[in-house]
Amino acid sequence: MTASVGLPALRGHQDARDRLARATAGGTLPQSILLHGAAGIGKERLALWLAQLLICEAPGSSGPCERCHSCRLTARIEHPDVHWFFPLPRPDASSAEKLREKLEEARAVELQSRRANRLHLPTYERAPAYFLATIQTLQQIASVRPSMGRRKVIVVGDADLMVPQESSQEAANAFLKLLEEPPAHLTLILTTSKPGALLPTIFSRVLPYRLLPLSQNAVLDFLTEECGIEGEQARDLSSIAAGSIGRAMRLLPGEGGPGSLAKQRAAGRALLVIALSGGPVQRLGAAHEQAPAGARAELAGQLDAFAIWLRDLLAVVSGGEAVDIGSEARSLLERAAGRPNLHPLGIADAIQAVTEAREMAYGNVNPQLIVADLLRRVQWNLSATRAGSRLDD
Repeated sequence: MTASVGLPALRGHQDARDRLARATAGGTLPQSILLHGAAGIGKERLALWLAQLLICEAPGSSGPCERCHSCRLTARIEHPDVHWFFPLPRPDASSAEKLREKLEEARAVELQSRRANRLHLPTYERAPAYFLATIQTLQQIASVRPSMGRRKVIVVGDADLMVPQESSQEAANAFLKLLEEPPAHLTLILTTSKPGALLPTIFSRVLPYRLLPLSQNAVLDFLTEECGIEGEQARDLSSIAAGSIGRAMRLLPGEGGPGSLAKQRAAGRALLVIALSGGPVQRLGAAHEQAPAGARAELAGQLDAFAIWLRDLLAVVSGGEAVDIGSEARSLLERAAGRPNLHPLGIADAIQAVTEAREMAYGNVNPQLIVADLLRRVQWNLSATRAGSRLDD
């Protein structure tokens, strides 16, 4: 896998690009917008494309020129009027002032990693979030006039993490004040895969743009052109990624990924087999294979693979086509699809349970407890009749 400097090329989202470019050219783009859609489909990359368009010195009708000095600086993540924020783990700090300093230092380090390697994927052992100290820094940056042009743009990725479960809403409430009275020179671009997790007062003050998953070909082109992945591996990755470049990237072996595709697929398959036919002993054994602490990125990768297996099972049960996963995997899914009481709604509930477990994987919950409870829930979802059923065991 090669590592190039700056932002990778933007893939897909042509309809959204066209709408945003028209609104920008017509002067109707609001100061605060929200790009939302599934995780890993390029929402922050599109946000930075829009930032590039807004500060471009010679914008066209369909997007930025990508040749002027401002465009080149933005592509290298170096433009002084384009600021990229993202959630970070809380560092140890003895005071509010120290916390603010350390968070900004951590953001600078992460930005440098993204400049140096366009394929960089951050992984954290602590749950990332936005803290009041970060929002105070953002507010200070927003209040200063642009240094190069007439516009300043702030991109706020994963904006839903302003309200993490374990903290108060003080960061989101502070950000709300900026949304209510933004400086005339400022454009705020928020992104999230969970718009329902935003405070209603924040959601009501942004114009939402919903982004769809990318096509399989778009993911395939990214893997081939940016990552140097070719042949069967690229086709397999693009097919199981469900339109998410981020998901495909996290299934790759090497830097930024918690493990190889084969390892995670095997772990996901093992979880599916236990959920379909295992008993309490097998569920407990699978839970004990997890470290009681740490390695949270590895667990999240296993859960991603588990969700993909369930998605393919849902396709088979519903009479659709699962992705190109090979004859052995298809045989397993077809045998599972023939089980009595297996219902599409139950599989959908199981996928939701895995999604919730993945979120907990980056929290303070013991990984062994996560897996034990998840397998119990999924096993019930895959075996319960849907009429008047309850999870009692």
